Amino acid sequence: MRQRPVLLVIAHGSRDPRHAATVHALVRRVRSLRPGLRVETGFLDFNIPSVQGVLESLAAGGVRDVVALPLLLTRAFHAKADIPAVLDAAPPQLRIRQAEVLGPSPLLLQALERRLYEAGLTPADKSSTGVVLASAGSTDPEAIAVIADIARDWWRTGWCAVRPAFASASLPRTEDAVRELRALGCERVAVAPYVLAPGFLPDRIARGAAEANVLANVLGAAPEVAQVILRRYVEASGKALLPLRASA
Repeated sequence: MRQRPVLLVIAHGSRDPRHAATVHALVRRVRSLRPGLRVETGFLDFNIPSVQGVLESLAAGGVRDVVALPLLLTRAFHAKADIPAVLDAAPPQLRIRQAEVLGPSPLLLQALERRLYEAGLTPADKSSTGVVLASAGSTDPEAIAVIADIARDWWRTGWCAVRPAFASASLPRTEDAVRELRALGCERVAVAPYVLAPGFLPDRIARGAAEANVLANVLGAAPEVAQVILRRYVEASGKALLPLRASA
């Protein structure tokens, strides 16, 4: 019987050590949900192992099938250009399928709410709380449109208002969205970083949240994020997995 494809999680990488630590914590959670699935991690820049190094190691070890999953929330430049270029340079004996990016997904909205509740909000606060959906930002119009769509979908679940904001490349900034929600009359304002790991841009989001009542943590190793990763793996590999462990 042919073995399941190896899942290669591809992260961007960062000079900030919190980034790699968070990525590794997330991958450990994925492994805990699927003990029989081989999961590897590679970085595009700044951290090791590199994606190319992991692919060469897999090929040398006899692996033939790989699902490469971009650890990205939107389908922007890295998913469209950087990652395909690295995969194209992989050892020729590898059969590689690139999975879709993580977002959008209802599970990610659940993870965002989890982080807000961990930061002090309760479900009873939803109707009186305005939320800033703060993402890293992109020059890709498709990625920007997706963030706006997510904000609209999330607002429909009962929040007073939800406004998108961006830490770079696009407007508005987090602080401007916070002020807009205050002007709308929301009783309290919360900032929900739509980012996976700490780093330079998440720190900028945090500074922009100075006038908010609540600042949630990054998505990080939330169980919902791990579940999305596994769903993307199944979609790309075409191989069903057993139900999630009851303890997940």
